Amino acid sequence: MTSAFTARRRMILAGALSALMFSAAAPAFADDAKRPEPGVISVSGEGVSAVAPDMAVISLTVLRQAETAREALDANNEAMADVLAAMKAEGIAERDLQTGAFSVQPRWVYPKNDDSENREPRIVGYTVNNTLTVRIRDLSRLGDILDTSVSLGVNQGGNIVFTNDDQDKIREAARLDAVAQAKAKAEAMTGALGVSLGRITQISENSYSAPPAPMARAEMVMMAKSADSVPVASGENEYRVTVNVTWEIAQ
Repeated sequence: MTSAFTARRRMILAGALSALMFSAAAPAFADDAKRPEPGVISVSGEGVSAVAPDMAVISLTVLRQAETAREALDANNEAMADVLAAMKAEGIAERDLQTGAFSVQPRWVYPKNDDSENREPRIVGYTVNNTLTVRIRDLSRLGDILDTSVSLGVNQGGNIVFTNDDQDKIREAARLDAVAQAKAKAEAMTGALGVSLGRITQISENSYSAPPAPMARAEMVMMAKSADSVPVASGENEYRVTVNVTWEIAQ
């Protein structure tokens, strides 16, 4: 009987203690529910790195035509072998030479409207195209390489893309400028409002490369003199990074 009574008293005390703890914590939960969400400020900044290119990528295409596919291919192979040998003689490494496209196409002749005898199209020969992509890391050799390739039989292509080998390092400088610009904007805005920046809640980035911009005239002339065969001007490459940052406002 005494044991049952003692157990009952313990249960009553435990229930009372639990209710007391809940009532003590309830105001804290209520205060949290009433606490407003902190305000935020979102700012973007753009960083730009403009540098002279240190590498060019060109495409050189050999096109040959003949009555048969075999003859066209043989002529193309001979010319392209000479181009490859010349590129290696210019100091172009194997890793900077890559076949970009290759095709064998028939040449069709379609009958005229007044041709009553031959109404069906017919093949009169074949065309073979072979395109070589070349990375040139010594820009002073670019003009001579273009001239040499044409002399050896390249008769299409020549598209030039000026670029930079270590783009990550260049973009990193633009990224740091973008972050500094975004922070300066945010501090100016919050300072004017009499508040301060809190913790960062979100950050994102977009980056892209702009087309080459013209260099100063003296630099362009120097580039032309260093490539007597085919004058070229490399200009500058622009790398832009936009950063979007969101801060909480500390009041």
